[in-house]
This record gives sequence, structure tokens and C-alpha cells, in this order.
Amino acid sequence: MTRIATRPCPFRASEMLRQSGIHPVLARLYASRGLSDTRELASELAALIPPPGLHCIDKAAEFLADAIAARKRMVIVADYDCDGATACATALRGLRSMGAMVDYIVPNRFEYGYGLTPEIVALTAREKQPDIIITVDNGIASIEGVEEAKRRNIDVVITDHHLPGETLPDARVIVNPNQPACGFPSKNLAGVGVVFYVLLALRAELRRRGVFDAQTQPKLDALLDLVALGTVADVVKLDANNRILVAQGIKRMRAGRMHAGVAALFRVAGRQARTASPFDLGFAVGPRLNAAGRLEDMSLGIECLTTDDEGRAWAIAQQLNDINIKRREIEAEMQDAALLHLDAYEPATRSTITVFDDAWHQGVIGIVASRLKEKFFRPTITFAPGGDGVIKGSGRSIPGFHLRDALDLVSKRAPGLIDRFGGHAMAAGLTLKAHAFDQFAQAFEEVGRTLLTEQQLERVIETDGPLEDHYYTTQFIEQLDSHVWGQGFPPPVFCDEFRVVSQRILKEKHLKLQLERNGARYDAIWFGNTASIGDRARVAFRLDANEYNGVTRVQLLVEHAEPC
Repeated sequence: MTRIATRPCPFRASEMLRQSGIHPVLARLYASRGLSDTRELASELAALIPPPGLHCIDKAAEFLADAIAARKRMVIVADYDCDGATACATALRGLRSMGAMVDYIVPNRFEYGYGLTPEIVALTAREKQPDIIITVDNGIASIEGVEEAKRRNIDVVITDHHLPGETLPDARVIVNPNQPACGFPSKNLAGVGVVFYVLLALRAELRRRGVFDAQTQPKLDALLDLVALGTVADVVKLDANNRILVAQGIKRMRAGRMHAGVAALFRVAGRQARTASPFDLGFAVGPRLNAAGRLEDMSLGIECLTTDDEGRAWAIAQQLNDINIKRREIEAEMQDAALLHLDAYEPATRSTITVFDDAWHQGVIGIVASRLKEKFFRPTITFAPGGDGVIKGSGRSIPGFHLRDALDLVSKRAPGLIDRFGGHAMAAGLTLKAHAFDQFAQAFEEVGRTLLTEQQLERVIETDGPLEDHYYTTQFIEQLDSHVWGQGFPPPVFCDEFRVVSQRILKEKHLKLQLERNGARYDAIWFGNTASIGDRARVAFRLDANEYNGVTRVQLLVEHAEPC
């Protein structure tokens, strides 16, 4: 069941924003998203929350500055998704610009699993002989891995943003806005955002020591295209601080001042960097980078982001695109199989979904979980074989159901059932013994029934209500596109009643429409839907500027429609 609803808009906040000079529609949009002060709309770097607010960041800066001065060998241990790849590239570029001897390793996820495990420490020690390991986008749960590093006299600096468990690793330094005692106002930094903050603090420490001055210091803003890409692709909440990071990164992309690999990924995805948007990063550029970590080795993606050779970047981007095509094919097969498994699934009687298939590819189960979650609107975990009698799961959630906390509750109710788990509110991963799948599915369903209400299991399309006729223009769309919208700060969705002038099926899977309102007609498309909507419909839609044969027209992208 899907229901269209209008976001509440505090009139006073909207009026205050409008009176301060904000466009009247934008004032309404901002107020309905919780903004009340124009300072929250700042996009300049000077408005970023200062680095000292992050717990232990000054300690990390001092330790790394000492290590650079002592010529110690550093190795970055990266995660294998887009956030991990951009965090690794950001750390490599930033640390090298400040004189560090630094290399990286990104273990194959299928051999070594997630995080700084003892096996990864052993591999790193054998191949790189580091004095210091720096984790990016992982490490907060790596208690055993840190102990193994200490046993080998390797210091560990953890930079992460994932939620910690009850016990923290005994690392030399931990920088994570979500660790206990950290009062940093933005808990939503992505892994790449945490790394960028560490670099800012390190540069300030090296300035204090006289290594650089304001004129000679490295220009860290050159890394913001990487920061923006990782932040959007990791689907963290775009709070005011993250919106600044993303806005600055997109500004560089639109101006053509991005790294060769990012430019190549735009090109291979068929997107224009001069009109870069969070949508491009999340749905075109990011997935091509992620594909390497899902199916093969993310070191290919990291090389794409760290090379300055445009020819090499283009060659790698083409490889990544080929891997992504293969990923899509595998995903389609797995999705078909998942729907067969769920042939008898009755959403009305269940609050969760758990599916296992011994033929599935563990690198793609997260995407399949996401697709099933969208289709059934239930927290979903999909499992694939992990070798040695274990299965690995990847989960996606719905608003109001904190997936990582739900897994924690399962583990408390049934100790030993889950071998390991971790993640966020909306996405998490776990490992089980293969024979424990049925028991886990039942335990997860019981937790779902405990925590979820009927209202939460109803899909709600939140809209911003009607849009005045004179704003159906490409000029107004340009104004909307000049702002950063995304997770936690959703792009505008308007809603109104239209007469359906015509409708037809396009490419056997999309509904192409012409809609009329107050005498004006608009082209519209509802992707992924083939059901007719009648002669009059209530339509929830996003505005889109559709360019065809050199002419740009307003098009409505339908999110949902129902007969009036």
C-alpha cells in the first residue's frame, strides 16, 4: 500500500526565510525540511564545523605529524565501497602532499571479509612492512585486528564513521564522530568526510610547526570532488555540514576542476560534469566505482581516483563500466531468483524479508536487498555463500527501523546466533553459520514485529504539495538544481491533480504520459511502471529539464500516481 502525503511546513519558519530574501517556494521547501535559519544554507568552506570538535583529532594530527617527521611508513587499509575508495584516494593524495611515506592496501572482500581483521594485518605486514596502519571507512569494530597489529609493533590510527560496539579497539588514535565522548555536532560524516577532517587538522598542526605557511600549504580543497562523491554514494544524511562538502565538490566538478578519474567516470557514464548533481554521483558515477569492489578488487577503483594520467584514467573507467554491466546482469538474475523465493510471500502477514540462495554472488546481495526493500517496503536481508560453512548477509531498511540496532537486539536475544555484524540505521552486514539461517530469519522477524508498527510498514510518498503554475519553467528547475538535495534533505516532490491526455508503454517497462493542468500540457514519465492511471490522476512528481534535439523542456518525473 502506497499513500501520498504532504510534508508539514511550519508557516513561521517559512515566512522568516522568505522575508530574509529566500525564494518563496524554496522558503517553503527549506522550512518543511527543518531549516529555520539562512546560516544553515551556507555552502562556503568557511562555514564548516571546525575540526577540533572531533574527539581525538588533535591527537591524530600530532601523531601523524610526528610520523611524517620521523619518515615512518604508513599504509592505508581501505574499505571496498565507493566511500572507502574515495576515502583512500583522499588520504593518499592528502598525506603525500604533506610529505608522508604512504601506501595502501584494499583486501579482496571475498577472501578477507570486512574491516581490519588479523588476516589483513598479517597480509599488510607481509606485503608493505608498515610502521603505522591507517584505516579509512572501517576499523571501529576491529578489536582483534588492532591487537594483532600491536603484537607486530604496528601502530593503528582508525578513521571511521560506523557505529561502534560496546568495546572500542585499543588503537593508538580513533577519530569517529559516532564514538562515545565525541561531541562533534554532525554525526553524519561519511568515511571520506572523516579523512578530510583529519587532513585539515594535520595541515593545521604542520602549519603550527612551521612546515608550511598559509601560502605554501597544500590546497586540500582540491580533494573535495572525491569527498562529495564518497559522501553522496554512501547515502549518509546530507545535514548542513555534509551539504557544504557536497556543494563544494560539485562546484569543482561543474567548473571542470576535478581529478582525472572522476572526469573519466562522468564521461563513461554518459553524464555531463558541467551539470553535475548529487543524482549523478549516487546513480551514475558511484555505482561504476562500487562495481569493482562488488565483483573484483577495489584497487582498480582506487587507481582510477589516484592517477593523474587522463589516458590511464579513461582506460580504467572503461574497465569499471564493463564490470558494472556484468554486475547489472548478475543482479537481474539474482533478483529474478529472489522473486521466485518470495513467490508465496505475503507482505500483510510479515514485517521483514530474509532470503538465501546458494548460487548468489555475495558482492551483489546488497543491491538485491535494496531492490526487494523497495518492492515490498520491508526491512530486507539477502544472503549468499561465504565459504567454510558460513553465509554472508547484506541488509537494507525502511525509515524508522534501525537495522544495526535490530541486529544487535537479535544477537542479545539469541547469543551466538550471529557471528559478526555492523553497519548503520539503513544498511548493515552480517555473517552466520549456514545452518543458522532459518533460526535467524525467525529471530529477525520477531524483532521486526516488536519494533515496527502497521503505519511504518505503509509506504508514504512525501510531497511538497502543489506547485504554482508559473514555476513550471526550466529557469525554476535551474534554481532548484543549484542547491544540494539528497539523503535526509530530499529533493522536492510536488503533487497535484492532472487530466491524463495520453498514456502509452515505453520500452515495455515505463509509462509515458501527457498531463494537463489549467490548460498547460506537460510531458511526463513514470519509470518502472506500466499500469494505466485513468483519465484523471493525483500525481506526485519531480521537475526535470529534458533536453532533446537541442531544445530543453519541462518534464515531470512521476514518483507515484493514483486515480482521482
